[in-house]
Amino acid sequence: MVLNLLFITTVIKSTFGVVTTGLWLIPLMLAAITYYRYDAVDPESRPLDQLNLWPEYDFIVVGSGSAGAVVANRLSEVRKWKVLLIEAGPDENEISDVPSLAAYLQLSKLDWAYKTEPSNKACLGMQNNRCNWPRGRVLGGSSVLNYMLYVRGNRHDYDHWESLGNPGWGYEQVLHYFKKSEDNRNPYLANSAYHGRGGLLTVQESPWHSPLVAAFVEAGTQLGYDNRDINGAKQAGFMIAQGTIRRGSRCSTAKAFLRPIRQRKNFHLSMNSHVTRVIIEPGTMRAQAVEFVKHGKVYRIAARREIVLAAGAINTPQLMMLSGLGPRKHLEKHGIRVLQDLPVGENMQDHVGMGGLSFLVDKPVAIVQDRFNPTAVTFQYVLRERGPMTTLGGVEGLAFVHTPYSNRSIDWPDIQFHMAPASINSDNGARVKKVLGLKESVYQEVYHPIANKDTWTIMPLLLRPRSRGTVRLRSPNPFHYPLINANYFDDPLDAKTLVEGAKIALRVAEAKVFKQFGSRLWRKPLPNCKQHKFLSDAYLECHVRTISMTIYHPCGTAKMGPAWDPEAVVDPRLRVYGVRGLRVIDASIMPTISSGNTNAPVIMIGEKGADLIKEDWLKNPEYKVKRHSSAGTGSGSGSGDERAPTADKLMQSSWASERAPRLRDQSMCDHRIEPAAKQYKESDR
Repeated sequence: MVLNLLFITTVIKSTFGVVTTGLWLIPLMLAAITYYRYDAVDPESRPLDQLNLWPEYDFIVVGSGSAGAVVANRLSEVRKWKVLLIEAGPDENEISDVPSLAAYLQLSKLDWAYKTEPSNKACLGMQNNRCNWPRGRVLGGSSVLNYMLYVRGNRHDYDHWESLGNPGWGYEQVLHYFKKSEDNRNPYLANSAYHGRGGLLTVQESPWHSPLVAAFVEAGTQLGYDNRDINGAKQAGFMIAQGTIRRGSRCSTAKAFLRPIRQRKNFHLSMNSHVTRVIIEPGTMRAQAVEFVKHGKVYRIAARREIVLAAGAINTPQLMMLSGLGPRKHLEKHGIRVLQDLPVGENMQDHVGMGGLSFLVDKPVAIVQDRFNPTAVTFQYVLRERGPMTTLGGVEGLAFVHTPYSNRSIDWPDIQFHMAPASINSDNGARVKKVLGLKESVYQEVYHPIANKDTWTIMPLLLRPRSRGTVRLRSPNPFHYPLINANYFDDPLDAKTLVEGAKIALRVAEAKVFKQFGSRLWRKPLPNCKQHKFLSDAYLECHVRTISMTIYHPCGTAKMGPAWDPEAVVDPRLRVYGVRGLRVIDASIMPTISSGNTNAPVIMIGEKGADLIKEDWLKNPEYKVKRHSSAGTGSGSGSGDERAPTADKLMQSSWASERAPRLRDQSMCDHRIEPAAKQYKESDR
């Protein structure tokens, strides 16, 4: 046990860079004991980092997050396909197992630690007017950093996708894939037609709840909203949150989808591997290989069939642009050869929330870090899989409500609530303010006076923003972070909608059921909003623009759409327009953001995307040709006789005919389509 303690101390130092007393006592003890019991309670061991890579695979998947882990699992089900999964970060550590410690992973070495560009419309209470944007740089991606909330979105989201010209993406079709992944262990949902049992992803409620979440749900009923399964037939309503947890611990996509396949002989995983570009042959416009750096060595691995980009809504567009796929003027500015002029990095959307709406209570019913006995809480978690350490990053309740800006005639709410029995002050300024990047002056004036007090929070978040942001290259150096312009509240109606959501949140907090706790709003105004009457529309809008919080849901930067959509980057089968052998399967492809937390929808996209690949390569005759003569190029050359479409069939296929009108420079049609097909046929012999 002493050796385990020493090991975990090293893990924490390497991950977070600091170990102190008090604050770190709980995670230190949790990590040590969790590590001690780890192999005894987890049926699958950790995936292996493959050091001896083959020179060629059938499929290469870039990114092991909420979609990439799913795609790698499903493709490697076909035994004759050799699959390589590439991840920039390391494996999960023991801290990431503990649901309540989600915030401790942000700004660590498991986080890309992105920041948005400075804004004069949002993030005004953050340092340098920049919002922190955590993104997972770890096996399992952001499913390791997130708050584990399982929310599918609204049926109208997916019907809308289909109406935009994306057949097969309607709600009835995607519901199958939600259920396919899911192993829902909530007894009251056992017989629901909307949920799955026996899938790889465990979904259940946290086994520990504060009394405040029951009051929150009851307050919703007092306002006329039902207590319902928001992932079921209807969405508008209140509920205790469901999350991706298993036996009280986080169930990331790495645990759910990668650990069970660690022994598959046709599956390789390469961690700590930073992909720098996709190599695309200009003449054939075929994605041929992936280049990445691992332990200071440059690797170039070829793909016989396809390369799948699943690196997320920030890294996927960055990688595409580094590879010559993106807006012509932007790539030329950085001296990158333009292979295909596409609107990569456009259409970015995120759920932005109004943070810091805090309510004081007189009873000790909230999460106050300094009040918990570290030993008791630790053993309650480790031995019984119970207690406050099992909370979903602190979030206990969810709700979906209509503002006056939404159409109440259909079940498509425009505001979501996250309810937590804690606030910015609950850890005495130790971690939360750092994760948010909150200005010290704002914290000291508004939240320090109630540090370690019993408080709770409702965070309204905007479900369907009208504003659109961008991802752009900072430089052609693949190790330089991209420029992220969130562009929050560029459309004034976004801020006004969030203000209406805040008003509803205040009405929820004033419900009769909260009187038993002596609940009341903390009425300390934000320093930069004092010129407005407290709680007026002008004040609330100032608050919205000051503590503008990402809900960690960036998406849309490689939009899915039909050939006639000038904003589309991939077709409805997720193939990149104008490039053969390259797909995007992650949050980037969302035409519009789903109405709710995006982890579950991205897992669904991974499931459906993998099926699309299987359909194309196993059932579509256009994808079957003669075995190519260079099959013996290496031990990883693969077997089987499927390959890319033949030249003749490629030109006859709907895929090719749809692509032709989409080319930005019509004078290059001959270069990109016809000669490409001919050269490909010659190289295939």
